[in-house]
Amino acid sequence: MKKQPIARLEVIANDIREDIIKMLEHAGSGHSAGPLGLADIFTALYFDVLKHDPKNPDWPERDILLLSNGHCVPVRYATMAHAGYFPKKELLTLRKFGSRLQGHPERTRLPGMETTSGPLGCGLSQACGMALAMRMDKQTKRWVYVVMGDGELNEGNIWEAAMLGGKYRLNNVIGIIDRNNIQIDGPTEDIMPLEDLKGKWESFGWHVLEVNGNDVEAVIDACNMAKTIVEKPVMIIAHTIPGKGVDFMESDFHWHGAPPNHEQAKKALHELRTLGGKIRGEHE
Repeated sequence: MKKQPIARLEVIANDIREDIIKMLEHAGSGHSAGPLGLADIFTALYFDVLKHDPKNPDWPERDILLLSNGHCVPVRYATMAHAGYFPKKELLTLRKFGSRLQGHPERTRLPGMETTSGPLGCGLSQACGMALAMRMDKQTKRWVYVVMGDGELNEGNIWEAAMLGGKYRLNNVIGIIDRNNIQIDGPTEDIMPLEDLKGKWESFGWHVLEVNGNDVEAVIDACNMAKTIVEKPVMIIAHTIPGKGVDFMESDFHWHGAPPNHEQAKKALHELRTLGGKIRGEHE
């Protein structure tokens, strides 16, 4: 993908948020908060960081991107459509019977989708396995990126993979934790406290970076820095605002697994299109 100015990437991220709202309203089901919060991260990945080719999704030299918390897949679908993997009009088939865009991603349905994800906690194990395979094949110029939710860290197999990644010093794995502090039942620190999260990952032998996950440029810089770490795997803790860009959704765990109705979608789209009222059009 041809790299673009940061200002242009910020516009793309906002367009992706608009598409997420439209998709979820049309589907009548799905997750709002996480996908909206991840829009900047996925824009950074698909339009700057990843080595990939939408016209040749099975390109042998591509980087691998895994979405472990599969319920957040609306953001991946929207970003892939903007990147040219399939027509944007297909986004409105989300969660429809027979659609390629199921509520959780299916590997064989869509070109460029590397894994099927639904059961939480599996992505990091898959990433470590792929990274080991790349090492065996002496593929030294490819990276495996895996996006995970912070509530997902309640799953024990995440920490099994953390031990394995540390033991084998898998420097071709770059994990990204969506640290939005919510999960389906409430705030993460009430359900199952995660802090000191940085210290936990470091104790498993990972190099840890912390960034503002809603700052496209900061995410790009962190990923570039991660590729320079040669002695261990890297975990990027990306602090995001769930429901980012929609005032009545932001930081409210009730929107973790709920879609907007028509009136809510209309209000959300107005906020996104005017950047919370900062931009005024002739119709205002």
